Amino acid sequence: MAERGVDGSLLTDLSVEEADPFVRPLRERGLGTVFLAAPTSPPARLRLVARYSTGFVYLVSRAGVTGVRASLSDAVAPLVERMRAVTELPLAVGFGISKPEHAAAVGAMADGVVVGSAFVRIVGEHGKDETLEERLEALARELAGALPRK
Repeated sequence: MAERGVDGSLLTDLSVEEADPFVRPLRERGLGTVFLAAPTSPPARLRLVARYSTGFVYLVSRAGVTGVRASLSDAVAPLVERMRAVTELPLAVGFGISKPEHAAAVGAMADGVVVGSAFVRIVGEHGKDETLEERLEALARELAGALPRK
């Protein structure tokens, strides 16, 4: 990975409690690691996520699977507060972020907003259209435009 220019890995399926033997060789090669913390993460897990993450911490906005949602979970703000208490790394929030109002709310409390499913939905609906690139760019601009200026 390092030889190919990769900076790091988002380790979504590696339990942070079992991370050490996997993280060590990545760090030896100068590769970063990002782990996820969820609203259900206990304090000990938050500390481990902070310990093994580099660059930023990915906060999952809600329990369950990712996907476009109608509203932002009330669990985000408390999770951001709990994570800020254990790390100085930037915090990025994702899972279900799909509307400008979601981006604005998350951007007011976290350092980054992660959007995936909303873009995947557009690709699924318009993947063969000539307008795909324009549609993706329009969503990106709409979401970015809603972010508070810091």
